[in-house]
Amino acid sequence: MMRGFALGALLLLAACGPIPLEQAEYECAERARLAQQPRGTVHIGVNSDGGTYLGGEIGVSSDYLQGRDPAQVYDQCVYQRSGQMPNRPFYTLPIAQG
Repeated sequence: MMRGFALGALLLLAACGPIPLEQAEYECAERARLAQQPRGTVHIGVNSDGGTYLGGEIGVSSDYLQGRDPAQVYDQCVYQRSGQMPNRPFYTLPIAQG
């Protein structure tokens, strides 16, 4: 019983460890992009009966609402997840351009 608990605790702690730098950069780029501005989609369509539909969604991050610099969001996120600073600044990434 105690051995199973120890193994589970060890696995849980291992999951909290650093991830590879490239993976952290990939994951954090999206978070920083959402800090630039809200994102959204709109869906418009017509069904086979001639009826129309309209839908959509909008996403606003807490980083955007707090007015945080996306480059700082990116740097801090990458460092927290990998323990290393990013290889490239956020504003040089294609995702930062729009």
